[in-house]
Order: sequence, then structure tokens, then C-alpha cells
Amino acid sequence: MNKSRWQSRRRHGRRSHQQNPWFRLRDSEDRSDSRAAQPTHDSGHGDDESPSTSSGTAGTSSVPELPGFYFDPEKKRYFRLLPGHNNCNPLTKESIRQKEMESKRLRLLQEEDRRKKADTNSDRLFTVNDVKVGGSKYGIINLQSLKTPTLKVFMHENLYFTNRKVNSVCWASLNHLDSHILLCLMGLAETPGCATLLPASLFVNSHPAGIDRPGMLCSFRIPGAWSCAWSLNIQANNCFSTGLSRRVLLTNVVTGHRQSFGTNSDVLAQQFALMAPLLFNGCRSGEIFAIDLRCGNQGKGWKATRLFHDSAVTSVRILQDEQYLMASDMAGKIKLWDLRTTKRVRQYEGHVNEYAYLPLHVHEEEGILVAVGQDCYTRIWSLHDARLLRTIPSPYPASKADIPSVAFSSRLGGSRGAPGLLMAVGQDLYCYSYS
Repeated sequence: MNKSRWQSRRRHGRRSHQQNPWFRLRDSEDRSDSRAAQPTHDSGHGDDESPSTSSGTAGTSSVPELPGFYFDPEKKRYFRLLPGHNNCNPLTKESIRQKEMESKRLRLLQEEDRRKKADTNSDRLFTVNDVKVGGSKYGIINLQSLKTPTLKVFMHENLYFTNRKVNSVCWASLNHLDSHILLCLMGLAETPGCATLLPASLFVNSHPAGIDRPGMLCSFRIPGAWSCAWSLNIQANNCFSTGLSRRVLLTNVVTGHRQSFGTNSDVLAQQFALMAPLLFNGCRSGEIFAIDLRCGNQGKGWKATRLFHDSAVTSVRILQDEQYLMASDMAGKIKLWDLRTTKRVRQYEGHVNEYAYLPLHVHEEEGILVAVGQDCYTRIWSLHDARLLRTIPSPYPASKADIPSVAFSSRLGGSRGAPGLLMAVGQDLYCYSYS
């Protein structure tokens, strides 16, 4: 596998140390977009304009619309739309929208070039890469003493597992914190799907200093898993869950004991609470429910909290006090729920999703929410008032096959590192960090 290439860009000029470059809106147009996305009282209401809305729309608002024609604000004339035309360079609504989106992406990238990137120290990141011949390759990236402009990224691959598609992945703490990686693998030919605990020690120099014990590698026959989560709750010690079609499976790694909980829909997202004995699940039906780990799987007493979205839930995140839950769905809605009253507290506008499995990244220490939309824009909101703080365009042209993957850290590169965002697109790795 080719090593990921670290892309670093620099900008010059002074800025106030009191204002964080993460949250500086780019220009007057973006400020108006962000204000439109900011609700007045309840952030779940109010009009907003998606950051991906093209500037050309505003330019044609004063020009009368003619059915079957498109007004070009640059040439100041009408052109006929040709739906389904087979000639070269047909003028269609889709091509017009694609051109406007690409124009805006390039403009935002020019502004990103003027942003300075900070240094980091050391960290590690688990990665999954699709390969063209089918299946996946995965490894752990060590970010060793990243200093601008001599940035070094080392990919440590485990070549034993290279032919299975990964449906879901999370860190697992069996021997120590993050000692293993839990993978849900799809079936291949006559081989059924499974959940595998992969020791991080299999990756060269990836385990923490001073911990040299061999890790336990084990696999569980669990076909068709959509999601997985590892438990750090004392009520489910050494356990992990998998979300399947119409059921949740809770497995104890040490004893092999399993509990199955029937549901009415596929379980696409999961997370264990740390203090309360609860496992939260998000379903394709839009339902979010909690399983009380103290109850058995008989009857219905195990189903605790219930919340509802209008579309399939793709991500659930429990906040640290475990009184609030963040969830996103395939309608592009991101909502903050109060688990005590089971009512929506806040809604974060601007996210774009129609059918993709897209995660949420909640960082309470920095007070931000990060999500990548299906339009390939990475958006950062204020966790407290739902304001859209920043929109980062993809370094690649927008494509369904190249939706960026991001990871945020309050101390990127280790305990002395600065907060930063890593973005992976294709074979490239980008860093957006505090200055």
C-alpha cells in the first residue's frame, strides 16, 4: 500500500492571538451564510443558507426565470437547457450546478492557502483504505514529531488482513486503553462475515512505550454487522456490541457469553454510556433507543430511552455528563437531545446527507461539533449555540467516491500538541491546526 502523503500549506501575515483561526469566518459572504444558519432562539428553527449554495444563484435573483432557459450572470444572456442531450458539453442543470460548486471550492481553497498550519508532536491514528482490486487495507499511522515544513508520517500496515471490506471499526480496550481494534468485516465468497479483535501490537511500533506484551487476536462469527461499539462500562466489562439487521448482539470477549436484543429495524450506530449502564442505538427507521445492561433480554424491560428522527440515524454521540445525546441522520439533520426530558434541545443546520453513512465528531473540550457532508464540505459548529463557525472545502473536486474522512484532537500529536483536524482524501493526508 502506498504511504499516505502529508500535504502542508502555509500562509503569512499577523493575526490577533485572542481570535482562534478555526472560528474566523472567511469573508462577508461566508459571514452572511453563517448568520443565516444561526437560529435566534431555538436553533432548531429559522432559515439557513447552506454554505455550498453557489454565488451564481444570488446573481440571477433579479433576472426573470424563463422555463427551459438558464441565465449566465457573466455573459448576461440566456442559454437553453438541454436535458438528456448527448452532444458534447451539453448545458444541463447538473453541469451548471457542478461548475458553480467547483468554482466555489477553488475559491475557498485559495483562502485556505492563506491559513497557517501549526506544529504537532506525536500521535497515532487507525486507518482503513479501500483498494481498487476489492477489499480493504488498514494500518496505524504514527505522527512522529511533526514539524513544519519537514513533516513525517509513517504508515504501519498489517498485511495479513487485506481482503475483507470493513463495515465498522472502533478502538477496544482489552489489555489496556486502546490495546486492540474492533473490526466488523463483511463476508467474502463463501466466508461469512465476522467481528475481529486485532491487537494494536501487530502494527510495528504502534503500541505505547513500555507495553511489549503480545496482544490477543480473536474472531467472532457475526455476519452482517452494520455497527460496533466497545464497552468501558463496569456493567459490561470486556464486552462489545454489534448492530445487526433487526437485532443487537452483546458479546463478552473473555467468557464468550452472548445476549441478543430484538429490534424492529437495522442498527446503524451504537455507543455505550460510561457511567450509566446503557447502550444507545440508532436505527434505519429513525428510532434511537437505549438498552439497560442490568436487565436481561427477556421481555421489553431492557428498552429504556426512546427518541425519534425522521430518517435513518447514522451516528450517535453521548456527551460527557450523559444527560445529552447528539445524533445525525440521512436527511442531513443533526440534533442535540436532552435524555432527561427526551426533547430536542438544539439543531445544527447546514449538514448535507441523503443516503451516506457519515459520522459525527463531538469535542466538548473545544466546544465544537465537526461533520463531513455528502457534498464533501467539512463543517465546524459551536456546540453551545449551533452557530456554523467554519466550512472547509475538500482539496479534491466533489465526488461521491472521495468524501473526506476527518479526525479531530484537542492535543494533536500528544499531550503537548495543539488542537487540530486531520483530513484524509484519497491517498493524501491534510492537517488543519491552531496557529
